Amino acid sequence: MLFQCANVVKGVRAGEIMHQKKFFAFVNYDVCEPRKCDPDRGICAAAKACEHKVLKQIDGPFEPPMVFQDLCQACWDCVEACPLNAVEMKHIN
Repeated sequence: MLFQCANVVKGVRAGEIMHQKKFFAFVNYDVCEPRKCDPDRGICAAAKACEHKVLKQIDGPFEPPMVFQDLCQACWDCVEACPLNAVEMKHIN
């Protein structure tokens, strides 16, 4: 990590414009239904799979998760875990 930071500082000192691609999790709320993931407990499979806690069911079980984009590491665990294909990665600038 320190090496990466040093390279960024060098780029800034040299007057270069640094562009970094960023992806984040996106939930399609028209498709997301935690009841279908876990009929008994209403736990979202994507939220459960995310070790970074990007997706959180803050309104409780059986409710779709909220996305905390600033925590997203674009690891794709949530995308792979969602049986409904309601979670995808989106690119932002």
